Amino acid sequence: MVAFGKKLKERQIQEWQGYYINYKLMKKKVRQYAQQIEVGTQDRPHVLKDFSRMLDNQIEKIVLFLLEQQGLLASRIAKLNEQQEALQQQPNISEISQLREAYRQVGRDLLKLLLFIEINAIGLRKILKKFDKRFGYRFTDYYVKTRANHPYSQLQQVFKHVGLGAVVGAISRNLHELQEHQGSYLSIYDQPALSFQEPVVDSMKAAVDRLTHSTNFLNFLAQHALIMQEELPTSEGPVDDQRYHFMSLLLNLANTFLYMVNTYIIVPTADDYSMSLGAAATVCGIVIGSMAVAQVFSSVYFSAWSNKSYFKPLVFSSIVLFIGNVMYALAYDFNSIAILLIGRLFCGLGSARAVNRRYISDCVPLKIRMQASAGFVSASALGMACGPALAGLLQTNFKIYKLTFNQETLPGWVMSLAWLLYLVWLWISFREPCLETEESSAAQESTTEPVEKDALEKGLKKPLLLNSEDKQETEDGDGEFDGSDGAPEESRGPATSIGSAYKLLTPSVKVQLLIYFMLKYAMEVLLSESSVVTTYYFGWSTSSVAIFLACLGLTVLPVNIAVGSYISNMFEDRQILLASEIMVCIGILLSFHIISPYTVPQYVCSGLIMFVSAEVLEGVNLSLLSRVMSSRLSRGTYNGGLLSTEAGTLARVVADGTITLAGYLGESKLLNVTLLPSLVICVASIVATCFTYNSLY
Repeated sequence: MVAFGKKLKERQIQEWQGYYINYKLMKKKVRQYAQQIEVGTQDRPHVLKDFSRMLDNQIEKIVLFLLEQQGLLASRIAKLNEQQEALQQQPNISEISQLREAYRQVGRDLLKLLLFIEINAIGLRKILKKFDKRFGYRFTDYYVKTRANHPYSQLQQVFKHVGLGAVVGAISRNLHELQEHQGSYLSIYDQPALSFQEPVVDSMKAAVDRLTHSTNFLNFLAQHALIMQEELPTSEGPVDDQRYHFMSLLLNLANTFLYMVNTYIIVPTADDYSMSLGAAATVCGIVIGSMAVAQVFSSVYFSAWSNKSYFKPLVFSSIVLFIGNVMYALAYDFNSIAILLIGRLFCGLGSARAVNRRYISDCVPLKIRMQASAGFVSASALGMACGPALAGLLQTNFKIYKLTFNQETLPGWVMSLAWLLYLVWLWISFREPCLETEESSAAQESTTEPVEKDALEKGLKKPLLLNSEDKQETEDGDGEFDGSDGAPEESRGPATSIGSAYKLLTPSVKVQLLIYFMLKYAMEVLLSESSVVTTYYFGWSTSSVAIFLACLGLTVLPVNIAVGSYISNMFEDRQILLASEIMVCIGILLSFHIISPYTVPQYVCSGLIMFVSAEVLEGVNLSLLSRVMSSRLSRGTYNGGLLSTEAGTLARVVADGTITLAGYLGESKLLNVTLLPSLVICVASIVATCFTYNSLY
């Protein structure tokens, strides 16, 4: 993978070469500034002023050229409109066809201009980040605030691109009117949803979508999905549309939803089930965690399998989950804790979340990928809430022949039926996308995610935020080395093992993974031991535990709306990150049983603080993770998405194991013993964040 400077040169339109941002010169200037400050020949205020002036000149050059090209496009459209008016008086099929082709050519030229804006936006974002990283100064904040909101802002001219939107509208309207509509005189303004098949218009809309992502809320949701896109824009859009199939996407989202339901539906009754089979209530930790143990391995082979197929892994996942849930339900009648655990292990082996992420990354068109990523997160959150709620409804007890159906076995029977129905739907409706050649897929594959929201995300910023941040670009070179391991360019392929992937992790990435481990550990302790703790202290029934867990799950989307739409516009991501960590720590401290009696308000309020803060922390953490991760971890089987999934899964395994081990000390000590490691890890992550704070963007 070639570094940004070389990519920029390759993607430039030759006749416009002099109007692009001079990234190479500015990078050289940053290096000179660093040397001058080091030897004392320049002071920081002078450097900031000089660099600001250089940026202003570069942006002015881009803006003036952009306005010139917009004017040329507008003039061409005006002349074509005159020809169209003449043709309305004397229609001529041949001339109408030529006119439509002329409009299409204007559209293709507009695509070049949109590509021009996008490349310059990425270059500007990168040089600002390089300056901040080199000098440890938030120059980006200063520059954006002083330039973006000024009445004569040239940044707004580029990044609001109102004029270009008008050109897109003019081309779309005229092509629509020239298309035969069987006597209809309706325009695109009368019926915006009117079917209009025109590849040029679709490509223009996709390019504009890349510049203006849908909403902050969708951005924030999509961060949880950890799905990455290419760093530099490309005009090759039709391939995505050919691979995309709405029903197949829906099936992937349904798989995500059902798997999360399957994970959490047993939580309210796991302790009762363990005791019914002759084990201690705290063995519920092993019962719940055995699914996560298997997921550690299933994530790897599903990630590798998705290189070759999407349909087969989903079929395998459904079958394994069906078998696992049947075994979970039958364990009661066989009176076997071993069958119970094997059933949950099978469920973990059926975790196809890597395939779900991969399908969105590879097969969903860019223009709706944000919505699909948000749908992935929403399906997960909804499944997390529906699982315990469904368990609370299954309060019955009857037998059919020798099979027992009660609150402990019904979760297994219900989920086995759900997976069987899903398998039938999958077999009938899923369409396997055409896979690319092995070479191209190896170069393009990506399962990591998220659309970033750094400090530039106010006005001009969205065009700058084209996913994949700087990705360990060399600090001073022109892309000959990776910056993470010094490997020459030709050897900079994707990681080939977990070990080689780990070697690519920088200190910042390790801190982000530690934070991810911490929040997953804290959440798993809270959820998995809830039934044991609430029964011991408050005498809650299964229904009460189910309602509590369902309410926690239902907070996910409202909290993300608040953070994605409001809070992220007021504070930097790293500020939200540190504040969320502190709030998680406060939630943990408030959860300890120190003063008797231990009350319901204390448990519920502390659990709510911990859970909501952890949810906010997860989104921001994954956003920041994408910006500090090596480009070599953005593709291949052993990618950044897999590493974060493994970190989270291991956290769940350790948390559930801790619950079971703590159970040997007695239920009276369970709460404090399990919270203590959470507190230690949380404090460690806060300290690590403080040390790496300036490297987080």
